[in-house]
Amino acid sequence: MPAIYIETYGCQMNVADTELMLGHLQRSGYRRTEDPAAADVILLNTCAIRENAEERIYGRVGALARHRLERPHVQIGIAGCMAQHVKERVLQDEPRLDFVVGPDAYRRLPELLAGDPFVDVRLDRDETYADIAPQREAGVRAWITVMRGCDKFCTFCIVPYVRGRERSLPADAVLEQVRAAAAEGYREVVFLGQTVNAYRDGDADFGTLLRRASAVEGIARIRFTSPHPSDMSDSVIEAMATCPQVAPQLHLPLQSGSNPVLARMERGYSAEEYLRLVERLRRAVPGLALGTDIIVGFPGETEHDFEATLGLMREVRYDSAFMFKYSRREHTRAAKWEETVSEEEKGRRLQAVIDLQESISAEINAAAVGSTVEVLVEGPARRREGWLAGKTAHFKTAVFPGNGARPGDLVKVRVTGSTAHTLVAEACGTLAAAGDF
Repeated sequence: MPAIYIETYGCQMNVADTELMLGHLQRSGYRRTEDPAAADVILLNTCAIRENAEERIYGRVGALARHRLERPHVQIGIAGCMAQHVKERVLQDEPRLDFVVGPDAYRRLPELLAGDPFVDVRLDRDETYADIAPQREAGVRAWITVMRGCDKFCTFCIVPYVRGRERSLPADAVLEQVRAAAAEGYREVVFLGQTVNAYRDGDADFGTLLRRASAVEGIARIRFTSPHPSDMSDSVIEAMATCPQVAPQLHLPLQSGSNPVLARMERGYSAEEYLRLVERLRRAVPGLALGTDIIVGFPGETEHDFEATLGLMREVRYDSAFMFKYSRREHTRAAKWEETVSEEEKGRRLQAVIDLQESISAEINAAAVGSTVEVLVEGPARRREGWLAGKTAHFKTAVFPGNGARPGDLVKVRVTGSTAHTLVAEACGTLAAAGDF
């Protein structure tokens, strides 16, 4: 059996796509290897969102190409968002590549790999891969892509251009994946989509999908990412409030707290509308943990706009945030606009956002000291010998001394200390062992 080695870059959707490709290739006679020196096919599943993504991938291709010195037949290629983004020039820029495959061409990989060098980056408005079972990494958490693409076309975002338009998997196919994940021992599922709460299959909206998934035996928790504020319907909020398996945690991208900047970004909501949504969510789900995305230095962002973002962060008090300097992405509408914020000023604003969020996260976590929380055990803690680590229902990392618990167990722990990123705890007892589900 030919061996394939895959490296994955970027978001959870890329992780899910890697599992999808591995499942498809396995059925076509390939086996996975963790050693690129033993691979017949080397594949980099790429991201185009981050700054300098292309340089990083090309550098990695160069490093991996050395394996051809002893094994000249080895094929090297890239897949994913970057492959779609640089399709016109990729083979010219990196002649060591044998193939380039976009997010909608994974189904054709086995036949394409059997032929000559190729570029297949056609977008397909119907492709969902609903009939392909992924080959998942071992663990307690299963990623399930429920919809692909995006119709929002925010002016800074490249996703619609590299992943195509929105299309949802059939609900029955999603639920079959949930049942399969439960049968394989996964205790948590995470539904993925660029605008995941825009999901719809006939009469089934995303709230319906959450309710149906909650009825699957063996799944202790359900999460989803990333919803769009404009698509947060009453149906979804009701499912979050009434389904015990749906975790009381939500990543709700903001991007900016300034209405003029939100308008230029074409986000589809104002700061006031966003705050009203947060109020509705917290009223329906008491204790809800919120995360977000923040971009600073967007073209036209003034100091007043930036202060509005800081003010909204103080008002909402996010548990966590992904924070970035704006960087131009080719093919987006904002790429044609003049940059008005210097790199130095972007760096200052980003550091101010990070400092504020770190202080808020530290305060929120400190307030948990003395409380008892439920943790889904994931495995050994990285920095403390003999300790375990896992996630609370609010997606906080908790570490505690090992007490015989195993990955997949639900345990009660008492929080004894905290940092901005971690809860330190002592075990109180096991709620449910992995084999009980």
